[in-house]
Amino acid sequence: MVETVTTSSGRVLILPTLEEDARITAAAEADPDGRPLTAAEWERALKNRVRVRPLKEPVSIRFDPEVLAAFKATGKGWQTRINGALADWLKTHRTA
Repeated sequence: MVETVTTSSGRVLILPTLEEDARITAAAEADPDGRPLTAAEWERALKNRVRVRPLKEPVSIRFDPEVLAAFKATGKGWQTRINGALADWLKTHRTA
């Protein structure tokens, strides 16, 4: 039986079996340029990672039903298109 996981974006990932995972790990460990990180290396990498502020700010906003339906009807990425429409509006309108 194939085991799968669905990501938050809806992608379905097929998980390797225990045997496949063992072969993948063995191959990675045999490759001097691609060996897995040790626990100490992971800890150091996580401690030294650069923290970046989010590029966009999450907000709650209300739209007329027909406006929301029209954007959602355009498919995946509708929120990005709303952001673009608002950015275009800002080009022609003065902000305080």
